[in-house]
Amino acid sequence: MSVRPDLDTAQLLDDAAAVLDSVAARFIDGLGAPSAVTKGGGGDFATELDLELERIIAAELRERTGIGVHGEEFGGPPVDEGSVWIVDPIDGTFNYSAGLQITGMLLALVSDGQPVLGLTWLPLNNLRYQAHVDGPVYCNGEALPRLSPVALRDSMIGYGAFNAAAGGRYPGQWRVNVLGELSKQVSRIRMFGSTGVDMAYTAAGTISGAITFGGHPWDNAPGAALVRAAGGVISDVDGNPWTVNSPSLVAAAPGVHEELISILASQERTR
Repeated sequence: MSVRPDLDTAQLLDDAAAVLDSVAARFIDGLGAPSAVTKGGGGDFATELDLELERIIAAELRERTGIGVHGEEFGGPPVDEGSVWIVDPIDGTFNYSAGLQITGMLLALVSDGQPVLGLTWLPLNNLRYQAHVDGPVYCNGEALPRLSPVALRDSMIGYGAFNAAAGGRYPGQWRVNVLGELSKQVSRIRMFGSTGVDMAYTAAGTISGAITFGGHPWDNAPGAALVRAAGGVISDVDGNPWTVNSPSLVAAAPGVHEELISILASQERTR
């Protein structure tokens, strides 16, 4: 991984935080915004506020930092070449549109496919997580302790939402089987419906780990940076080292990560 030598990552983190702060009130005011743009299959959609916030965030980041921006709604430069911002203006859009306050704004700086900075803003809960991958993670300006090793049996784990009838790389029935086996070995399972929330809570030690079966870089890169900064372990569901092109993300405290990968591997996966 190489970061442009002229980049001041501490200043960039401050700039990114200021940009997210500047739109936090608009994010709060728009809670409950209806679907405006249908995206792909599975009932995915964006609201008009998704589009508005991404335009504002991207423009401000380019103006402040001179670095290109790749957003969920409008795309941008390649996410695996050089340094680029990756933004998800509203993560957990279903939750947001329904008025459920488990949703936030995600932003990462990646360099050659690896996370450098991660920010997850949860304005409806007054929580602001940010970090350089070398740590520590800050929540509302206060440094959080590094994650300590923990056992799965004592843990609460976030699990990505899915359709049991779906096919693809990670078939729905396989996810059901993994969930069933996980339920036998873990203290509690939670399905928040927001990858950003899952990963921020993992970095903070609120939960001990999370599994997401999606590979969108705007969903995964910010949380990957936060969890790594907290001393956690990140990979894809097969245990391969995580990059911005990975098809999934498993992030957890030391110890828990190994147990999660073992459970994922224990269930036969057919397509």
